[in-house]
Order: sequence, then C-alpha cells, then structure tokens
Amino acid sequence: MPTESASTAAPAREITIAHSPDSDDAFMFYGLATNKIRVPGLKFTHTLTDIETLNQKAIRETFYDVTAISFHAYPYMQDNYALMACGGSVGEGYGPMIVASRPFTLDEIKKVRVAVPGTLTTAFLTLKLFAPEIETAVVSFDRIIPEIQAGNFDAGLIIHEGQLTYSHSGLHKIIDLGQWWRDETGLPLPLGGNAIRRSLGDDLMLTVTSALRDSIQHALDHRDEALAYAMQFARDLDHDLANKFVGMYVNERTLNYGDDGREAIRKLLTLGHERGIIPHPVKIDFVG
Repeated sequence: MPTESASTAAPAREITIAHSPDSDDAFMFYGLATNKIRVPGLKFTHTLTDIETLNQKAIRETFYDVTAISFHAYPYMQDNYALMACGGSVGEGYGPMIVASRPFTLDEIKKVRVAVPGTLTTAFLTLKLFAPEIETAVVSFDRIIPEIQAGNFDAGLIIHEGQLTYSHSGLHKIIDLGQWWRDETGLPLPLGGNAIRRSLGDDLMLTVTSALRDSIQHALDHRDEALAYAMQFARDLDHDLANKFVGMYVNERTLNYGDDGREAIRKLLTLGHERGIIPHPVKIDFVG
C-alpha cells in the first residue's frame, strides 16, 4: 500500500507584519518585503496602514504579530506586546513640528487651536508635554497642511515628509518639538517603533526581531535599491528629499536604540504618565 512521504515539508508559519505606507518604513522593511531576507520555516506578509490606525488596532486587538506603533501608544498595549530593540524612528534633535499660516510666538501658539495627526501619536504626547493646555483637533496627517492653507486652522502639528516640505506650502515653522525635547532633556526624541506579540513566545520573538534587524541592515547596505523601492511611498518627494528623509529616520539608531535611546523612551513615557497624559504606569521591555 502506498504511504505518504514522511519528507513532505511542513507549511511555513505566517508572520503578519503591519507598518505605515511611508518611505522610511518601506525602506527598513525592504529586505523582508522583497524576500531578500528569508527565515526558514517562516513566511512574512505585510499590511500597510496609517500609524494612528495601527495604534488603535494594536490596542483593541492583538491582530498583527509585528506592528509599527507610536511610542505614545505602547503603554496601552504593553500587556500583549513587547518592544523590538530595533526598527525605531528617532529624531536626533528634530521631529514633529508646529507650523502655521503666520509666525506666531511660542506664547501665542499655546493659545491657538492646533490640528494634530492623532491623540496616540508621539507627536501629540510631545505637544502636550510642551503645552499642556493647548487646544487640539484630530485631522488626518496628510490633510493638516491643506487644512491650514484653506484657513480652517491657523496651525498644525506635522509628521512624516511634511517636515521637509511645509515651507513649499508657504507655512512658517513655529517650533520643532524634537529640538525642544533635546534642549529639555539632552536626549533624542523616540517617535515610533515596532512591537511584537508576546504570545509568539520568546524564541520566535527573538527570531523575528533578528529578521527585522537583518532587513534594516540589508537596506542600509543596498541603499540605492532600497531607496528605489521606498520611492513609491515617498508622497511627492523627489529623490534627494526622499533620501534625506529616509536618512533622518533609518540609520544606525534604527539598528540599535543605544543606551540613551532606551533611556529616552522610558523618560518620554514616564513623563507622560507623571503629567497625567498617559493613564497607565509604564513597563518597558525590549526583545533582542
């Protein structure tokens, strides 16, 4: 009687990854998304969604195995997710900016209603640390500059590529919150990272984290190819600006936060809790 071959390979385990459709995220996930980086027995599938949606999904349900998140959102999901020790976007004296239709003073801007890209973004947390009483309204990140231009808001908090293009829209930079944070703390500003589902177990969490680190290293080692892939997500940036933006947020710090980077994450979230912005006490642990 014929028997089924014992050598039939087991199907690969699917690892679901979600990140934002931005050039920096696309750059760091290039190796995994194009199968330049492979892990025997694992199959990586990718979902691209804006960061505020990813924050909300990770809080409501443990859906993706790996998800890009804003650091501000992490305390709300810390029981189900751990932070990967790589893959973060960190501002080295730069970060989210308040831009406006005219050059407000810092005292004036604190009395202006500001369009923000979401209340779980790290940009929002940093804004509330800077100006606790400031009035805000949530607007999709890619609509903030057009809404200011239309006269619906006097000012907005911009993230992503808008940090490089706001002046082309006739807007004025009021304050760079990454520089403000550096002046206040002496630390870089940790903006977004990647979280991994705890229920995968320690071994698989380490394996997947190593795969992401290899993907980041591959992109850095093959910059031209990775940048060409990322350009499809660059939202009207030309090659030089896209290269600059990717360099701001995917670099050696993305491979490893470093001691000061980890300290910055803890300090940012602890201050958020102490100031009453984050209701949960923060417990942070890193994988990898």
